[in-house]
Amino acid sequence: MSLSIELNRSLKPFNTLAVEASAARFAEAHSDQDVIEALAESRQLNLPLWILGGGSNLVITGDVNALVLRMGTLGIRIIEDDGERVVVEAAAGEPWHPFVLHCLELGLCGLENLSLIPGTVGAAPIQNVGAYGVEIKDVFAGLTALDRETGSTVDFELAACEFGYRESLFKRQAGRFIILRVRFLLTRSINLRLDYGPVRQWLQQHAILSPTPMDVSRAISAIRSEKLPDPKILGNAGSFFKNPVVSESVAEALRRRYADLVAFPQDDGQVKLAAGWLIEKAGWKGYRNGDAGVHGLQALVLVNYGHATGRQILALAREIQADIAERFGVQLEVEPNIL
Repeated sequence: MSLSIELNRSLKPFNTLAVEASAARFAEAHSDQDVIEALAESRQLNLPLWILGGGSNLVITGDVNALVLRMGTLGIRIIEDDGERVVVEAAAGEPWHPFVLHCLELGLCGLENLSLIPGTVGAAPIQNVGAYGVEIKDVFAGLTALDRETGSTVDFELAACEFGYRESLFKRQAGRFIILRVRFLLTRSINLRLDYGPVRQWLQQHAILSPTPMDVSRAISAIRSEKLPDPKILGNAGSFFKNPVVSESVAEALRRRYADLVAFPQDDGQVKLAAGWLIEKAGWKGYRNGDAGVHGLQALVLVNYGHATGRQILALAREIQADIAERFGVQLEVEPNIL
């Protein structure tokens, strides 16, 4: 067996909240065969197999009695190119932001709005990650996954993934499929999404009148760096809550109470509210209880100031959820995966 398995490995270096916890067994996969061997080994040990990507969308609430397999598979290749439309495939372990930059350097457009999102390529479809008007589903061309139930590899097209807002088949059927490779449909022509005011404002401030995809990537990276703490400096899992979607009547009732309500009409007639606005309006921004807190610049981000446990972070999240429900009649849903 080529797979190397460690006992009682600390998971603190592998989750961006920097929560201390240990895995009963730990291994890294560098090939499809490693994944297959890990699945077989977990069954032999009678332990669950738990897949770890970049650990950037995760709250670990205690030691993990499982075989934790960190996806370290690498590789990027172009598999289709008609001169205009290009399909790029990347292995699940590829770090996301460097992959985005690689595609931009190749002159390919489509991923620039998803710049500086932490994590790995393989984790991106699970959450249908999105930012600044673009989601994975908008650039998705397919993926290959290992079905744990059958032991065979399966190719998924767009419709089969059942993408929704921070949702997918892979999240709803958590544990069944192990994503091995993801394919993206990109273009050589420039078709920028500049719907968000801060992006346009940044470009104007830097006198960029005819932006390129790389310019948009730089703008979004700069904006994200200003708003979100660097997990290498301050432990966090990014946006901790989904933006809630409510009916127009609920949104209108809130507008009558709060003239500055931040809300975005949706194509289906519903309204998406800014969770960060709700949390800040309720006075949680900058709150701290021990080492668990709410970031002082972005209320949507919960942070670990040093030695907070996953349970303490989650308890703070539950307090915020209860308060928002009482104040605004709106239910906030936690975005990270809870282990």
